[in-house]
Amino acid sequence: MAEPTTDAGAGPVALRRSPLAHLTERMRAAAVPGARGVTLTEWPFLTMVNVRVDPASEAAARIAKTLGAPLPRQCGHTTAAGPHTAVWLGPDEWLVISQADATAVAAELREALGGDPGSVVDVSANRTTLELSGPAARQVLEKGCPLDLHPRAFGPGQAVSTTVGPVAVLLWQVAGAPTYRLFPRSSFADYLARWLVDAMREYRGPEVP
Repeated sequence: MAEPTTDAGAGPVALRRSPLAHLTERMRAAAVPGARGVTLTEWPFLTMVNVRVDPASEAAARIAKTLGAPLPRQCGHTTAAGPHTAVWLGPDEWLVISQADATAVAAELREALGGDPGSVVDVSANRTTLELSGPAARQVLEKGCPLDLHPRAFGPGQAVSTTVGPVAVLLWQVAGAPTYRLFPRSSFADYLARWLVDAMREYRGPEVP
């Protein structure tokens, strides 16, 4: 397939458009201030690299050294170092989420894997990232998430695959404020963002005793 025609000097990065660019103002307008506050924003174009490797192998050790932290070994666990966070997806599968350049991260992890069995795939375009934050963030999610999100069961640094409304997501709590990041497939991001905006609406009004 031929590349799209562009203006001189424009490149693929300059032409990228996030799955939720058209809802930026709507999400901003939906923000609720105060003690029952909650905000919703998109973090577009985060680097995401899927890694599959035997966790007991030398390749896994090399990958961990490249990331600067061991690969998590249990469901719900994450590990982080510098710009990278590794999220457990399965016994031999992880998602590396990073602030660093996707091409560079994938290349470094492939080099660490070497010729050993496994795979390293840049999946950055598969998902986008929504951040839900504020005192009422947990209550908003609880309207449509089957997980027990109470702090006794789910807290900062934990991430699991679940659903919010009818949408499958990877849900990661990044801070105790609370602040959550949700990773839906790009094709479902519009539906999820609208669902969350609607779920936030009631917190504009006074709390019903």
